[in-house]
Amino acid sequence: MAEEVIHNLGSLKLTTEEEEVIAISDEGRQEEIESCSQSLIGKLLTCKPFNKRAAQSTLKRAWGLENKVQVVEVGANLFQFKFQTEFDMERVLRDGPWTFDNQILLLVRWKAGMTAGNVKFESASLWVQIWGAPFDMVSPKVAEEIGNRLGIVEEVEKRSKQDIPGFFMRVKVAIPLAKPIRRGAFLADSGGQRS
Repeated sequence: MAEEVIHNLGSLKLTTEEEEVIAISDEGRQEEIESCSQSLIGKLLTCKPFNKRAAQSTLKRAWGLENKVQVVEVGANLFQFKFQTEFDMERVLRDGPWTFDNQILLLVRWKAGMTAGNVKFESASLWVQIWGAPFDMVSPKVAEEIGNRLGIVEEVEKRSKQDIPGFFMRVKVAIPLAKPIRRGAFLADSGGQRS
């Protein structure tokens, strides 16, 4: 029975009238374009059900924007965060990653033509700790080189040598979601000597 319904739905064809393209004037969209231009589309990376109201209020509080960001549910586990200022939107993007109930919030900038069906989350921005590097390889430049092998480097933590012991390095990387997270690697100097 279900297979028959699926088969029948697959063979449906649009009428000539249904295939008509309806052109919308820029005037009819201008207000919404302006409203969306300072917005992010977000999704929690989870399959578990979660309290949406609690997630929204927790994120607003964490961002310090309780009354300055509008959250609109635009799909199943898909939210549009509309900011009052470009500065606040950029700060939220830059200061992440953000989580709720130990689940990461994936964020992308709104683009014209986006729908709930075509939003793509291709990476997750994460701070990666690099442990066990030889003392002569503990530097922001080395951290950046390692980060580039994991994804796209967004930021490298720069520490002064006097303040914090160099047990590890940190780099913020946009890691592709399509690949498994790398658990480790070996480092080698320019002569190929592995550490």
